[in-house]
Amino acid sequence: MKTAGMVKAGRELAGWSQAELAQRSGLSLPTIQRMENPQYGPLRSSGANLEKLRLAFQEAGVTFLSEDGRECVCLSR
Repeated sequence: MKTAGMVKAGRELAGWSQAELAQRSGLSLPTIQRMENPQYGPLRSSGANLEKLRLAFQEAGVTFLSEDGRECVCLSR
C-alpha cells in the first residue's frame, strides 16, 4: 500500500471506520488518519506500523497488488 488512497480503499473494503482499523491494527487513530491523508500517506510511517496495518488487512482478506505499474486493492472472502 503505497498511497493514502489505497489505505482508505482497503479500510472501506473491510467495512471499517478509521477507529476500528486503529483498534484492529494496534495503531492510534491519529496514525491511521495521517496514513489516509494524501499529505503524509503510509510511506512516511515506520516499517513496524506498516506491518501492523498489513496484518490487520490480511486478517480481513484485504490485499494490495502491483502489476504492470498499476496498484490494486482486493478483497477475498
